[in-house]
Amino acid sequence: MLIELAEAVFKGTFKKKTFFEMLASASTQIPFIAVEIFIMTGAYVVFYALASDVIPWTFELSWLTLVGAVFFADLTYYWEHRIAHEVRILWTQHAVHHSSRDFNIITGIRFGPLESVWALIAHIPMVLMGFPAESVLFGSLVVLAYQTWIHTETIGKLGPFEHVFNTPSHHRVHHGSDAKYLDRNYGGITIIWDRLFGTYQVEEETSRYGLTRDFDSQNPMHVWFSELPSLAKDLRGARSVKEASGFLFKGPGWRPKR
Repeated sequence: MLIELAEAVFKGTFKKKTFFEMLASASTQIPFIAVEIFIMTGAYVVFYALASDVIPWTFELSWLTLVGAVFFADLTYYWEHRIAHEVRILWTQHAVHHSSRDFNIITGIRFGPLESVWALIAHIPMVLMGFPAESVLFGSLVVLAYQTWIHTETIGKLGPFEHVFNTPSHHRVHHGSDAKYLDRNYGGITIIWDRLFGTYQVEEETSRYGLTRDFDSQNPMHVWFSELPSLAKDLRGARSVKEASGFLFKGPGWRPKR
């Protein structure tokens, strides 16, 4: 945060709003870490019990296992991330990460309070494949840690590196709210999954960051729970169980035909 503030001052782009936006992003770590401590620790114990007592084909922990875990964690992250954009109940958490109009390193730690719960569920197949719980945790942390540096406007395009790896340029596209940039470049460490599954978009011009709707609050409570009021309103107005399930499990922009 200090580095980002120093850069803004040096460039002459520092604004009071920028500082409060950074504080709002950093504040999301309060509920997120609380969930990590009280829920995810217990969930990790479940992972460990599955891998050690239920799955008879669990691999031995080794460097080869860790490399494989990073590879599959990267693939898992692609689908975990993509589904979080396509299912509204999951989007209520991931939208927190996208709700900032700024794009900097602090945006990289802007998480929804319950975002890690979906991440845990998404990684269960790795345990069932035979990866030890330690390696699943290691792989998922490596994928997340890699993405810290790509939340920046300071670094431009990186030539051939862009063909394989996720970069700041690719991720600026992902945070863009322009129509052609929506739901693109989901990758974690690599960009190959986006190229393979048809969600790749090259950066052509600087987009407007943030949500497509008008959200520009620095109030921590509004940031943490930004999508829940509109979801609750839609659920109250649902005329059937089918409509209610549509609001929960279809895309964020879904509306009944009526």
